[in-house]
Amino acid sequence: MVDPYVPTHGNPGYHVESYDLDLDYRVNSNRLTGKATITAFATERLSRFSFDLSGLRVSKVSVNGRRPQRFTQRAGKLFVTANIPDGAEFSVDIQYGGNPRPEDSPWGELGWEELTEGVIVASQPSGAATWFPCNDHPGDKAHYRISITTDSPYQVVANGRLVSRRVKASRTTWVFDQAAPMATYLATVQIGRYDEVDLAASPVTIRGVLPAGRIREFRHDFGRQQDMMKLFCRLFGPYPFGGYTVVVTDDPLEIPLEAQGISVFGSNHVDGRNGSERLVAHELAHQWFGNSLTPANWQHIWLNEGFACYAEWLWSEESRGLTAGQQVAKAYSRLKGLPQDLMLSDPGPDLMFDDRLYKRGAITLHALRNHLGDDAFFELLRTWTKTHRHGSVTTAEFIALATTFSPDEEALRHLFAAWLDSYELPPLPRRR
Repeated sequence: MVDPYVPTHGNPGYHVESYDLDLDYRVNSNRLTGKATITAFATERLSRFSFDLSGLRVSKVSVNGRRPQRFTQRAGKLFVTANIPDGAEFSVDIQYGGNPRPEDSPWGELGWEELTEGVIVASQPSGAATWFPCNDHPGDKAHYRISITTDSPYQVVANGRLVSRRVKASRTTWVFDQAAPMATYLATVQIGRYDEVDLAASPVTIRGVLPAGRIREFRHDFGRQQDMMKLFCRLFGPYPFGGYTVVVTDDPLEIPLEAQGISVFGSNHVDGRNGSERLVAHELAHQWFGNSLTPANWQHIWLNEGFACYAEWLWSEESRGLTAGQQVAKAYSRLKGLPQDLMLSDPGPDLMFDDRLYKRGAITLHALRNHLGDDAFFELLRTWTKTHRHGSVTTAEFIALATTFSPDEEALRHLFAAWLDSYELPPLPRRR
């Protein structure tokens, strides 16, 4: 299982069922020690297999409770020599440690990163290996239990339900359980001197975790998330996780980021003037598109970003800003003046996070909405999120489902071919 967009990450021969991570982190010294128990099943007969792990040193490995024939580390991989029959379930315990740091990539530094006081983990698309051994591929989703022990003044946020919090002397252990299948790039740990505020109890519990000095502005800038949640639940279907947490760091961030059940913003995104509200909507929408429905590989990233960008425009329309049609016209005019060298269905690794992909993906959805009409279009989106809830998805699967909602399959396939499979922008769809 290797993604051609990120060929140095991902590992063939097995599928991970669960990660059980016991981590101990010292904030002042940036020292991480951990034990990972990885339960997987073999998809072929294995004599050697590997995990992604970068910048941290492994001290001990056992396979099914026994020492393997051999284990080695090189080039961001942990190689384990052990015989596993085809179809067998197996368990690997890995003890490791070191000073975690971000990994350089074509898209900037990724993974575990120190803040002024605390930690941010931003792993998309290939930073998970900076803090735990894993099969770092978006299509290999698993259950997670994450236990983190750190200094007591700090608040810890990780994916899933907080199962327990135990204080012992000057240190606190936080234990989280993420039952819904999750891709490695969506796993996260956030550590800081934070306070917690409740924003909503229905239709979904929404909370904020942020520095005390930001709470007043935060309540203003993020105060309409409950209305966003109601809109997106109506248009996209039920919220796919148990709750939603927004973290605001005390440091500025270039862009916010999503993790499963969590979004992370920088101090610069809280200005008391709703200056980042479109990003608030964008990151929330990723809980459906990207987190519950995760791309089977990175070629299909428009299914994340195009949908989240269109959600921005739907919220703008709902909140009496520009209509979706006006947003389309504005974005199309800008795209028309930019290079026509991006193919939405296969953008390539260099362009997978290009803003043109986000905007063209959103315009594609608006063209589809015009073709189907509102009732069929939003029923398609709800069926899409229900059918593939907590799964991995491809562009071909979305097209196949969309054809079942169209009275003219030939016209629909022509629409998708023009918007997804060509470089040149098609004519702008009629405004609605």
